[in-house]
Amino acid sequence: MSGLCYDGRNLYKGIAMKIEDGKVVGLTYVLTNAAGEELDRAEASDLFYYLHGNQQIVPGLESRLAGLKEGDKETIFVPAKEGYGEVIPGLQMTIDRAEFPADFDVKPGVSFSADVGLERPAQFRVTEVQGSKVEIDGNHPLAGENLSFAVEIKEIRDATDEEKAHGHAHGPGGHHHG
Repeated sequence: MSGLCYDGRNLYKGIAMKIEDGKVVGLTYVLTNAAGEELDRAEASDLFYYLHGNQQIVPGLESRLAGLKEGDKETIFVPAKEGYGEVIPGLQMTIDRAEFPADFDVKPGVSFSADVGLERPAQFRVTEVQGSKVEIDGNHPLAGENLSFAVEIKEIRDATDEEKAHGHAHGPGGHHHG
């Protein structure tokens, strides 16, 4: 099923495509926190692609993008609980420097994986080092943050069979797994 093109927008049976499950979406965004600080962005020269309905982006953003069309511009507020979640205090802890391998560069900002008995290793980051004590945090760096996404929808298309099978968008150049 190929779409028609009219006035720069993809059309299917004369109706502009809307964001819905099974569509690949290409968009620009500027992500800011509650203080208005810019945290991230995707420009028109390097669109952010995702497969809608496959939980590849924060739930609060994905649910609010549903129904938008190419060319739509929106500023979407996502509360912490619908973004990267609230801060879980149990994921913040202090451990001894001796717990790390001797050659591990322990300094704030360094991330590492640790086996904590889950299906896969958990991701942690070092937040502070004081002598032999190291503070680590397993929360996402944006946990607890209310976020704002200024988005512009640039592309919407049907996902290919390969994208559906893999559960993610492959972008304009085909299959990429970095």
